Amino acid sequence: MVKNILSILSTRQTSILSGATIIMATVILSKILGLVRDRLLAHIFPPDTVAIFFAAFGLPDLIFHIFIFGALSVAFIPIFTETLEKGGKSEAFRLSSSVFNLMLLILILVAIVIYIFVEPLTNLIVPGFSQEQKLQVASLTRVILIGQIILSFGSLFIGILQSFQRFIIPALAGVFYNIGIIIGILLLSNSLGIMGAAFGVIIGGILHVLIQLPLVLSLGFKVELIGGFIHSGLREIIKLMSVRTIGLAAEQINERVAIALASLISTSSVTYLTFAQHLQLVPISLFGATIAQAAMPVLSYERARGRIEEFKTTLLTTLHQILFLVLPSTAILIVLRIPSVRLIFGASQFDWEATVLTGRTLAFLSIGLGAQAISLLLVRAFYAFKDTRTPVLISLIVVLVNIFLSFLFIRVLNLDVWGLGLAFSIASILSGTLLFIMLHFKVGGFNLGQAFGPFGKMMMATIIMGVALYIPIKLLDQVIFDTTRTVNLIILTGISATFAISVYVILVWFMKVKELTTYVDLIKKLGRFQSKLKSEEMITSEHPPV
Repeated sequence: MVKNILSILSTRQTSILSGATIIMATVILSKILGLVRDRLLAHIFPPDTVAIFFAAFGLPDLIFHIFIFGALSVAFIPIFTETLEKGGKSEAFRLSSSVFNLMLLILILVAIVIYIFVEPLTNLIVPGFSQEQKLQVASLTRVILIGQIILSFGSLFIGILQSFQRFIIPALAGVFYNIGIIIGILLLSNSLGIMGAAFGVIIGGILHVLIQLPLVLSLGFKVELIGGFIHSGLREIIKLMSVRTIGLAAEQINERVAIALASLISTSSVTYLTFAQHLQLVPISLFGATIAQAAMPVLSYERARGRIEEFKTTLLTTLHQILFLVLPSTAILIVLRIPSVRLIFGASQFDWEATVLTGRTLAFLSIGLGAQAISLLLVRAFYAFKDTRTPVLISLIVVLVNIFLSFLFIRVLNLDVWGLGLAFSIASILSGTLLFIMLHFKVGGFNLGQAFGPFGKMMMATIIMGVALYIPIKLLDQVIFDTTRTVNLIILTGISATFAISVYVILVWFMKVKELTTYVDLIKKLGRFQSKLKSEEMITSEHPPV
């Protein structure tokens, strides 16, 4: 039995939707645990204290995303896949060893700098906090940084495993990361306070690495310290990363500006903004990031073989599959913003004002949800072409627009924290639009009818679904259900959401949106519990050698 389980966990997925489904299943669990983590924080600590914990992620996240998560993930997979295709496993793993060594050197140097200058840097991240709160942020930052460094090596393992089209174990890594933080909150908060959650990040980082290590080693990964910086592919990755790092730095500065502006409104506003972002990121992580991650190796492979028409078909098919799931999620989050926040964060420390402000911020953030989701795919399409400049230039433009709008809404118009959500959504829509236009010219033009026809149908169905969701939630709330009781709120939300989703499914079926058939077929195959999922999408049976 153990052998069978290990065999399933290490199984190779052979299409975008099969890989995405595996990722999605584990991401669902990971996101549930993430919301449990947030619920525990809201239950144990007041919003001001929770804000200190989230603010302490500022510097570690800045480093992690600039040097590791974004730049490495999008630059590493195309080069590693190409090396695997042309040079075989041994050459590909010599490349990954070189990347490992470089990461280790960079992270040690960066950690030293942050440990020395963390307090003055904290003043820039949360200018609205009191001096005592800033000192707490600095202390937590030093602890969280250790966890993020460990997590960085787990992210390298994810890139390796996804290049081999192994998606189950990398997806489970995120589950164990959240389990680690939950362990810290439950077991260490009584004695260490909010610092217990910070030590949970270290536990989560260790679990994130350990769950992947056996499979990575079994595939052939090893670290060669001697001559570990001389692989030719490393120079190509650095070249790709050097441009991408500029864009990632701008995006991280953009997020830090949002936190800084939220701290100027109130300390609790940092918590409201962060909680709203976490809820809004659930459908993006489930449907946008998972499908985009699974598409990346396939897009890279088709580009490497010069199959541009297949590349365009795969991209549009994947884009529509993302929108099919993300658009109805947008309607649900906007209409059910207050019930969602109450059910997830409605603890004794989280009052009605906190619920309303978080819900309103969630609604404005959700306006740009579809654009954010497809942008994850479009950026990866550029990187399949080894084009880092175009998405970076677009990112710089979008970040400047977002920062300008954020300052305008918060410091000039004096809007509450939800103004940051509105600014971010406008910028996200601009980003998705510019990325699609530039990619359209890069690939020699998409068939715009094929691109926008299904999108228009799904958008129409989503709008009608939103109305179908709003009417019963209002009528039942006022006439039948006493929603001050949690059980009644769950029943009301479940009935309304089920009705609205049924309306959406009927409408897309009536308008003959083929993505419905794709997902229905996939669900049928899942029901038969096949060891390998094979979705009916236009992907060739050829794959890179493993």
